[in-house]
Amino acid sequence: MAENKAQEILHFLAEHKILDSYQHACDTGQDHQMIVGAIKSLQSLGDVVQVEQLQSDRWVLTDEGKDIVKHGSHEARVFYAINPEKGTLQSELMSVVSNAEIGFKKAMSSNWISIEKNGMVFRKVPTITDTVQEVLKKISHSSVNEYSEDMLKEYKKRKLIAKVVVKNFVVTQGESFSTEIVKQESELTADMIQTGSWRSKHFKLYNFDAFGTPLSCGHLHPLMKVRTEIRQIFLEMGFTEMPTNTFTESSFWNFDALFQPQQHPARDAHDTFFLKDPQYSYEFPMEYLERVKKVHQTGGYGSTGYNCVWKLEEAQKNILRTHTTAVSARMLYKLGQQKEFQPVKYFSIDRVFRNETLDATHLAEFHQIEGVVADYDLTLGDLMGSLHAFFSKMGIERLRFKPTYNPYTEPSMEVFSYHDGLKKWVEVGNSGVFRPEMLLPMGLPENVSVIAWGLSLERPTMIKYGYNNIRDLVGHKVNLEMVYKTPICRLDK
Repeated sequence: MAENKAQEILHFLAEHKILDSYQHACDTGQDHQMIVGAIKSLQSLGDVVQVEQLQSDRWVLTDEGKDIVKHGSHEARVFYAINPEKGTLQSELMSVVSNAEIGFKKAMSSNWISIEKNGMVFRKVPTITDTVQEVLKKISHSSVNEYSEDMLKEYKKRKLIAKVVVKNFVVTQGESFSTEIVKQESELTADMIQTGSWRSKHFKLYNFDAFGTPLSCGHLHPLMKVRTEIRQIFLEMGFTEMPTNTFTESSFWNFDALFQPQQHPARDAHDTFFLKDPQYSYEFPMEYLERVKKVHQTGGYGSTGYNCVWKLEEAQKNILRTHTTAVSARMLYKLGQQKEFQPVKYFSIDRVFRNETLDATHLAEFHQIEGVVADYDLTLGDLMGSLHAFFSKMGIERLRFKPTYNPYTEPSMEVFSYHDGLKKWVEVGNSGVFRPEMLLPMGLPENVSVIAWGLSLERPTMIKYGYNNIRDLVGHKVNLEMVYKTPICRLDK
């Protein structure tokens, strides 16, 4: 079909020298896109034709206009539906003629028909000229110059025509013009070389500007894109990444080492996932464990403790870690075993697990971002300054702090940021200074303070990419097309 169209265009050019694609489509009643496709196939033959692309405003028929060209205007249909001798009831006309109401009004204004008090409609003239149909036929052939702008506006108002931007092609004869289409070879084969037939072949020109076939490759999930940006922020601030590849943890490191009492509600099954196999851990630094047990039961280091019975069996229970602070506890313990204390800055971004009720903003599995700084004589002011530096690199400048309670930090603060879209302050993280009851049993010097803060990875990702439901971002119902098309993450630093 395309080859026949191309042959037709070549014969037209041989006779007329020039062809306008849109005008040719109108004159022959063919689809314009079919003509364009044939022209582009001729372009691929080399200098057979010269093509210039133009753009212009054109009047085209709407679907209703095309229907009128085939079957006549609404007013003409009403006229011909009337019995020329006896007349026809108006109600009958309205039921049998499409768009009868419009047609009736136009026929009345053209003085073609009349209506009696009893509802009978009669013809006032024996014959009519359907001007609307004739005009639309000419417009369909792109002949609009002979009509006034007022008439065209009237037809546009009746939604019979519409003005559109048309990209048309003007085609003329090229240097190698011929009415015969010679097939061009796309590849030079070994057989052509051996037989020498390549000498008489015509080859397609190489298009060095063409794109290659898109490669099938992996795509980063939006969470990983935001994670990469936040990780880079920590690295720019001089932090060292902690090893967080252990999703299972003992209750000792997850709770007890953080001075979290064994009676705390967070340690119940409705908040934490407990493992059945292996159910318990047995390897602990025993001297450190005894110090932790003592500070829980009877206190120490200026604290009265919790004055409760501390059970080893409870500390041995294996769980899916509820926060990455368990990793921070292990790292701080190692720091306390060094002969000479060296200030450190640690960070982690990894998965944690909690037995949450699933809803639009909560899952049983999510990612926690955590920053930890250990140095001599750190204060709450140092924590606030670090938070301002961290969040400003994320593009968050306006912060507020609210006192709160955490079992293992004192003082503790919730971090709020002003959300320009929501026009209110929203919580973006939690923070605090680790308690002496947690740090001193680890062997850290008394004048060493540790400040820390944490937030989720999912919340900033949902804000960044405009998700209202976390299940559209994470889970088995996620649309993989979203992963392919999500743009790269750039935080406004």
